[in-house]
Amino acid sequence: MSRSAVLAPLAALGLWLVSSEARAWPVDVAVRLEPDKERFHKLSAVDWVEVEDPAVVTAEVLTGSSELLLTGLKPGRTLLLLYAEGKFAVWALTVAPTGASEPARKPELLAVARKACPGLKATEGAERSLTVEVKDTRCRDALRPLLETEAFLARELDLTFALPLMQEQLAALTAPLKAQGLRASYHGAGLRLEGGTTPEGHRKALWALFRQSLGRVPLEDRVEVQRPAPPEDAGTPKPLTP
Repeated sequence: MSRSAVLAPLAALGLWLVSSEARAWPVDVAVRLEPDKERFHKLSAVDWVEVEDPAVVTAEVLTGSSELLLTGLKPGRTLLLLYAEGKFAVWALTVAPTGASEPARKPELLAVARKACPGLKATEGAERSLTVEVKDTRCRDALRPLLETEAFLARELDLTFALPLMQEQLAALTAPLKAQGLRASYHGAGLRLEGGTTPEGHRKALWALFRQSLGRVPLEDRVEVQRPAPPEDAGTPKPLTP
């Protein structure tokens, strides 16, 4: 397959890094791949990526560029975490043979959310959107199964949370972030993430932010990533001390 045939337009897939919002369910982008096929995506910027299940898809940032190479390995679905310049996003990657049907919609999940969230407004089809004021736990819990599907993408949402629910969401993040030496707090309408941890700990923290939250808030990533010192070159003699 030619590279030009699979190079995704920058406007469609690369501008997710313009916003500094903390990502949470749902995903930002949904990408379909074929088994044993490669696909290139041109991004506005990218520092690193991590695939949840590398047995389904592998992802590689090409050296010296902002191009992302995705390779479908076997049928299945997984998530991809992307990070650049203090911002992150999550994509849903589905691997399926050519001609396979799209994932089945689950209208019952939207019906449950409508019942639990009075005033919910949803538009489906080409111009999808979901607007809802999340006032209680019942509404939040009804939204989660819906947003974990690809019925709506992050840019199609307008969620407003009551303050007690924001505090509950923050409390749920305390343990997984503390395990990585980090902490989160709200400052105004934004979420500040701070502390020191390893690159692996930073990645685990971002995954936790995504998996345990709904909707998006402005993110201020103040994490100090502590990279291990490079090993000494055994072939370079140490300077003699007098």
